[in-house]
Amino acid sequence: MKTCALIIEEMRPKQWTKNLLLFAGLVFSHNLTRWERVLEATAAFLVFCGLSGVVYIYNDIRDAASDRQHPLKQKRPIASGRLPVSTAWTAAVTVAAAALGGSLLLNAKFAGLALLYFFMMLTYSAVLKHLVILDLMVVAMGFVIRAVAGVKAIEHAGETIVITPWFITCVLFLALFIAICKRRHELVLLSDGARNHRPVLEHYSTAFVDQMVSVATAATVISYALYVTLGVSRTQVRHPELMIWTLPFVLYGIFRYLYLAYRRDEGGAPEALLLQDIPLLVNVLLWLATVSLIFYL
Repeated sequence: MKTCALIIEEMRPKQWTKNLLLFAGLVFSHNLTRWERVLEATAAFLVFCGLSGVVYIYNDIRDAASDRQHPLKQKRPIASGRLPVSTAWTAAVTVAAAALGGSLLLNAKFAGLALLYFFMMLTYSAVLKHLVILDLMVVAMGFVIRAVAGVKAIEHAGETIVITPWFITCVLFLALFIAICKRRHELVLLSDGARNHRPVLEHYSTAFVDQMVSVATAATVISYALYVTLGVSRTQVRHPELMIWTLPFVLYGIFRYLYLAYRRDEGGAPEALLLQDIPLLVNVLLWLATVSLIFYL
């Protein structure tokens, strides 16, 4: 039981909130009230939780030495020596096989996206995370794949659920915004020890990252504003003009996140902020309720 607990801890369940993005397709394809589709989206969510957990195990096996120099990561099961590397490898292979096998039970398109996500993130852990700027882009693309996979998971044979460019754009810029804020937090936290922990951080500075945050913030807000004004048609919702009233929630969410990242230095764990910061959580729930109400009027 202790070993199982350590494996689950190593798979970082707190990070699985990122996979909630797979449910976005349910809302924007008008399938939120169809329980069969809800179950399919839930299965897709579990598949990605398994795959992302395996990626975390693989990443921590590779980075065990550098993680021991990190004030927080040194407490992880592999870095601390509580979980043997051989046991971690066995668990990773087993979970990966189960998750990829489970993805085939949904449909081939979803399985293909799950496989693409899995190998892209493994490549990120091995190589791409050491390439400046590209490391952030790959993380953001991981979110885009999640969003698209969530749509394909509920798509049945002979059916095509349209994925608009606006949907992809909003997800991409929001993911970039969060990833860049996390990078800034890491720079501030590690300070002079940043290069020893992760060499790519040598190529970043807080001033450079702050400029990237500004660009990503503006792009996120503008892309969403364009989506709610131009990207929603009457074929999607009966009253598309009402979608503009969801924009204040997005603005508040972005500004609240910036406040937490810059004034409280809490940008390093976005998955924790979503659950622990009550104003941010309430804002997300209100946004979801408003969007759902408009889509199902």
